[in-house]
Amino acid sequence: MSVFYRAAASSTTVFVGMLLVPGTTAMMGTQETSKSTHEKTVRVAVCQILCIDSDREGNFRRIEYALESAAKQGAQLTCFPETAILGWVNPEAHELVDLIPGPTSERIAELARKHKLMICIGLAEKAGDKLYDSAILVGADGRILSKHRKINTLVELMEPPYARGTREDIRVVETPLGRIGLLICADTFKDELVQAAGAQSPDLLLVPYGWAADKSEWPEHATKLAACVSATAKRAGCPVVGTDLVGLITAGPWTGKTYGGQSVVADREGKVLTVLRDRDAEVRVIDLKIGRGS
Repeated sequence: MSVFYRAAASSTTVFVGMLLVPGTTAMMGTQETSKSTHEKTVRVAVCQILCIDSDREGNFRRIEYALESAAKQGAQLTCFPETAILGWVNPEAHELVDLIPGPTSERIAELARKHKLMICIGLAEKAGDKLYDSAILVGADGRILSKHRKINTLVELMEPPYARGTREDIRVVETPLGRIGLLICADTFKDELVQAAGAQSPDLLLVPYGWAADKSEWPEHATKLAACVSATAKRAGCPVVGTDLVGLITAGPWTGKTYGGQSVVADREGKVLTVLRDRDAEVRVIDLKIGRGS
């Protein structure tokens, strides 16, 4: 059974540009600095799903089950983990991946339209001969609103490794729910990357994670995830939703390490508002206050 929580957070808003994702329609912003005095509550579904490496159809099925649960609970925004379709540091992704936009992202868009939900999800992305660890934000109308390519890619964990994103991939975009930014997992280990997101004054920062450790390190390893999400929220100056995988790494030097779930939501002060179940799939909905009250 999902649990409902209510949390408070606030932030100031600034927009510094416009997102351009080839082949998509992006949300527009203004070059001018502006402050929002409007506080609102956004109902967010943290969708901690099981991901099996290379099991595209099974992973899509689990994503849709999560979306069905989120929609029934009145969610507006759903947040999924890192590389949720093909699995993280999975060498087979080099052969199975497609473009963004492309068939995989279009299936996500169809699900967003079907369930009338905004979706943040981590996807592998093909661009030329490169493989990126990316995340997209899709509007309830199916438009890709934002895309982020992971910058701190931990290249030693897969051969050939993920290509690195750039600082220009760090964007905060205007959406119907507020100003939303994206980072991915180990990006939050780097203060300068979190600060680059925070400098654009997001109302909310969404971070898909693939937080893994040896089986013997769970559930204690989750305290490090909570500390990381908390620190990220304080540095960025906004609430953070960090959604972790459940599953197992099946290739490379981290073979056998486990994703332990225990996804985390923290407010703009870094206070941990909720932690999801240990090593189990769960959809948990939280009413999260964003913006700054007058």
